[in-house]
Amino acid sequence: MPINPFRSRITSSRAQLASPLKRQVGLSLLLLGLGAFSATNAVAQAFPTKPLRLVVTFPSGGAPDILARLFSEKAQLGFPVVVDNRPGAGGNIGADNVAKSPADGHTIVMGTVGTHSINGALYEKMPYDMVKDFSPISLIASAPNLLVVNNALPVKNVPELIAYMKANPNKLSFGSPGIGTSVHVSGELFKSLTGTTMEHVPYKGRQFAIPDLIGGSIQVMFDNMPSALPMAKEGKIRALAQTTATRSPAAPDVPTVAETVPGFEATTWFAMFAPANVPRPVIDKLNAEVLRVFKLPDVQERLKTLGLDPVLSSPAELARYQASEITKWAKVVKESGAKAQ
Repeated sequence: MPINPFRSRITSSRAQLASPLKRQVGLSLLLLGLGAFSATNAVAQAFPTKPLRLVVTFPSGGAPDILARLFSEKAQLGFPVVVDNRPGAGGNIGADNVAKSPADGHTIVMGTVGTHSINGALYEKMPYDMVKDFSPISLIASAPNLLVVNNALPVKNVPELIAYMKANPNKLSFGSPGIGTSVHVSGELFKSLTGTTMEHVPYKGRQFAIPDLIGGSIQVMFDNMPSALPMAKEGKIRALAQTTATRSPAAPDVPTVAETVPGFEATTWFAMFAPANVPRPVIDKLNAEVLRVFKLPDVQERLKTLGLDPVLSSPAELARYQASEITKWAKVVKESGAKAQ
């Protein structure tokens, strides 16, 4: 077919016109991208603009409170971090308060395995969605729970406790700082795997449960190691076992429950979350500060003496871990038959 020179000139002209147009569009897109980058960078640089509120979903004295106050003491964000204890409903009250706070990063929560993985399976109605209502920041630490008993209870180890419970069904009661806490669910898991029974007594916080454990009103507790271990060392209560798969370096002489009850494992963890939809640059800035604080040598040493294992993460890693924990604990709760009343 013969070539049409007129059509060739048109095609050539179109190409010449299109080339500068493409360059202009490309330049515009580049400028838009740079503008967006500058805007997000400005958000991170401006944050924070006022003091931060770090909500702890349990009363003072426990592991979440200790971790929050360590961060408050060491953080260098230009404004203070104020710890706000808001206990109740297994941590749901404090977590819900943060879920409904402005999405600007100035309100954050020291979440727990209960508030962000267990409670959804235990409570028929949750005031918040454990995943959709939060922006993950970072894992902070994990710890065993410590199976401790009143000193008057005539048992020295887990086999003796199981034998006593089977010989005296429903005679013992175990306390916790609230329904849905790892302390509570550890007890339910123990009952389920050993075929034993004991009554659960929920308190508004561990500072109310511990005096009753020492006094004998309750006889058993699966308390967080950071608060239980010092009292066991002082002889106020007796430590029988820890709930992780392997022994913690903080208590190498205390056996695990799994050494007697195969398959038993209940690790408690703590992580920082912000409300949903907080700008990513703000989340990244908070994550960087969490990692800096909890990598400080004196902070690491403090955690180890308390039986806490630093397990820092990226926001994405926390999201994946939380998802796996929700699945795990939903199965445990279902098999145990536990429900929040």
